[in-house]
Amino acid sequence: MLALENDVEMTALHRRGWSIAAIARHLGRSRTTVRAYLRGQRTVGVRQRATPDAFAAFAPYVRARLAEDPHVWASALYDEVRGLGYGRSYPRFTAALRRGQLRPHCEPCAGVRGRPTIEIAHLPGDEIQWDWLELPSPWGPGEAHVLMGTLAYSGQTRGVFAEAEDQPHLIAAIDVVLRQFGGTARRWRFDRMSMVVVVGTGRVLASFAPVAKHCGVELAICLPRRGNRKGCVEKANHFGTQRWWRTAAVASPEAATRALAAFQGTIGDARVRDGQTVAARAAAEGLRALPTAPYPATVVVERTVGPSALVAYRGNQYSVPPAWIGAALRLQARLGASTLAVIGPSGTGVAEHRLAPAGAGVIVRLPAHQMALERAVLAAAAPTAPPCHRKAIRPPGAAARAAAAALRGAPPDADSVDLERYAAWAQVAS
Repeated sequence: MLALENDVEMTALHRRGWSIAAIARHLGRSRTTVRAYLRGQRTVGVRQRATPDAFAAFAPYVRARLAEDPHVWASALYDEVRGLGYGRSYPRFTAALRRGQLRPHCEPCAGVRGRPTIEIAHLPGDEIQWDWLELPSPWGPGEAHVLMGTLAYSGQTRGVFAEAEDQPHLIAAIDVVLRQFGGTARRWRFDRMSMVVVVGTGRVLASFAPVAKHCGVELAICLPRRGNRKGCVEKANHFGTQRWWRTAAVASPEAATRALAAFQGTIGDARVRDGQTVAARAAAEGLRALPTAPYPATVVVERTVGPSALVAYRGNQYSVPPAWIGAALRLQARLGASTLAVIGPSGTGVAEHRLAPAGAGVIVRLPAHQMALERAVLAAAAPTAPPCHRKAIRPPGAAARAAAAALRGAPPDADSVDLERYAAWAQVAS
């Protein structure tokens, strides 16, 4: 690689009329090198690659992804290109992004600045921080609700998708996350969410206190407008949203929960904090054992019965009598129980099923419902009068022609003879 001083001297000599061969002898370089610099084919300070660029084949894909989403994390892109065969390290990947200036500029985001923050030390097993994460739903209108729980000492995070953010769904989601952790910390920290506290006073709701007592934990509530006190779970929300959700391809809440668990158990647990992976720090948490059964909250959702006399619940289909097709019914499931109750609009029971594993994609149909649906289908398909022939010739009949003649004020058709009127005309003529 040519030094900057040599480039300056070479340019000056060339302008003075020196030949390329003379300049090459003077500088001790080859004529090919001198000619390349003088013609602008090479740049001072930029070393010519001796091997092909491993990133070049992946640049079109990365450029297309950044055109679709300018804010997607480089680490998320790195996961994608590694799956496509890119074999270099993450620092080399980010260097190629910067060198090619592939990320578009976003002016609205250029001036955004965060608040001052400081890390808070936590003892192992001391605290779990909880927070709802609202995401745009890819499988229906509204938002997707994710309850995220983060162990404050290790930073290990687990989450579960829920249908709503009411208290029964919160209790059910907490139980799922704790069983993914394999235990609970001594204290649960929440912001002032209305499912846990009275928002105006910050006092724990009487309906939520038994949940904490059931698990034997303390409750810590953030001060007003101090949600960043639970910064561990807030950062976990940011990490999960940018690193996983922006590139996730999921078709249902159950599939999203499985994909999130796989992401958190691999990429999430492989992060390094203070020289240790998150998984290694989580092993030192010393979490408390959970009660055998979850707190017996009752989750209630509303469903519309489909044309196959089925209602959907947590990735499975459950049957009802065919008379309820098109009706809105309530589904009730008590945590820890193995049954699902289907309730009609008047509060009467319609059906009761054994719960299938969430996301199994099975159809649970009672024999009585099966027989009733078969009878309804056969009755609807019973033979009836044959349909009208669509190509038959049916010209206007006598009644239609008479009505048309009356409208036009003309006598009836010659083919139709009224004898009384004929006799009257004959009498007048005589």
